[in-house]
Amino acid sequence: MNTRMDLFLTFSRIGLFTFGGGYAMIPLIQREAVEHKHWISDEELLDVLAIAESTPGPIAINCATFIGRKVARFGGALCATLGVVLPSFVIIALLSFALQTFAQVRIVRYAFWGIRAGVLAMILKALWKMFKQCRKDWFAYSIMALALAASAFFGLSAVLIIAACAILGILYLQIGRAKP
Repeated sequence: MNTRMDLFLTFSRIGLFTFGGGYAMIPLIQREAVEHKHWISDEELLDVLAIAESTPGPIAINCATFIGRKVARFGGALCATLGVVLPSFVIIALLSFALQTFAQVRIVRYAFWGIRAGVLAMILKALWKMFKQCRKDWFAYSIMALALAASAFFGLSAVLIIAACAILGILYLQIGRAKP
């Protein structure tokens, strides 16, 4: 199979079988792109996630675009991006016609409640896996705590938080180099 078609089909499966948005797709992206296809490493996935989170647009689309670009240049980026977007687009287009009618049906409400619980579990799994791969020292924990507080309690923009974290990381590197 040609690489671009493989990217399209792989990201189509991810887009088709993941409910809950981009963060819920992270475990599937990790399994497919890292473990099965070996397109990127776990470390590269962390970098891709950091870049995807700090650039405009949904994280899953950004991840697909970055991974596709790495694997097969512009054509790969296009195929991976279309693959991850197309299933959601088709499903949402179809559901939008029926949702208004069925939104108040009890079984539908409970189905969505169950889906949300499952999505939360997948997000927590991805968070745990990323946490295990992150550097663990006083500086990293401080950055995490500050970023959480800035977001949760002060409502600062994700762009500002990520930029501040990047600056702090660079400063920490420079200070570390300055020491004998």
